Amino acid sequence: MYDLTNDFHIAVPTAFYDTEDLNTVATLQHIMHLYGQGVKSVLACGSTGEQHSLSLAEKLQLLESLDADNSIPDDLEVIFGVASIRQKEALLLAEKVNASPKISGILLGFPPYILPSQKEAKLYVEAIAKVIDKPIILYNNPRRMGFNLELDTFAELIKLPNIIGIKEAGDSERIPELISAAGKKIYVYAGGEIDLDQKIGLGATRLSSMAGNLYPKEVELYFLDLLHDRADKTKNAGIEDKIHNVFAENPIFYIKNEITKQTQIDMGIARSPLGNQ
Repeated sequence: MYDLTNDFHIAVPTAFYDTEDLNTVATLQHIMHLYGQGVKSVLACGSTGEQHSLSLAEKLQLLESLDADNSIPDDLEVIFGVASIRQKEALLLAEKVNASPKISGILLGFPPYILPSQKEAKLYVEAIAKVIDKPIILYNNPRRMGFNLELDTFAELIKLPNIIGIKEAGDSERIPELISAAGKKIYVYAGGEIDLDQKIGLGATRLSSMAGNLYPKEVELYFLDLLHDRADKTKNAGIEDKIHNVFAENPIFYIKNEITKQTQIDMGIARSPLGNQ
């Protein structure tokens, strides 16, 4: 039985030095800082707009750093982002992730830019699913990828036993159709906090959070209030304002700067042109 136990995870940014080189030390420090605040699940190497700026060697370096860090506790659920413009590289990364004792599951993204057909994307997912004996969340983000997973393709892929759900960052209006097409219990992850109440109303049951990097307890409570129909506009006004600030301009740039200010963990810069002033 494939499963991930947490309804809420935080998509952590990847730290870089001022030279734009990968900084695994600060990345792991931030993960442990979140754990110290009660966070039980994080997503590394994905979902922050930076994953496709990482080379395969850098992705493997980040994975190896996670495996080598003895301070990562057993009860921290770590999801790892797997995606590449080349299927061979995605497969190699998936094989390494599968062998990692620290990784609980993967977020599987589609190749950017090349615009695969539905058949090509289906074969890509099936090939990776064969080498992963861990839970898989599909990641559909047509605005960034230029590719939109169609319902018929999703209905075929969700039959694979290790695919447990989807992070839908495209048209949230089709969440009910995704649930219907699945024909079984699935998890639908809302990608970020924008219009979170609407996404939950449409059937999203889990959250892949960005604002949680800065306000983990507040965002999780806000999500749970919405999920269990306990939302109170007066009570939630403060966190809604904070969420608005995160997404007002470039969220990665904002989040990294705020982490550095709040924790003294130097998350560094965003890789240019992100963060250009």
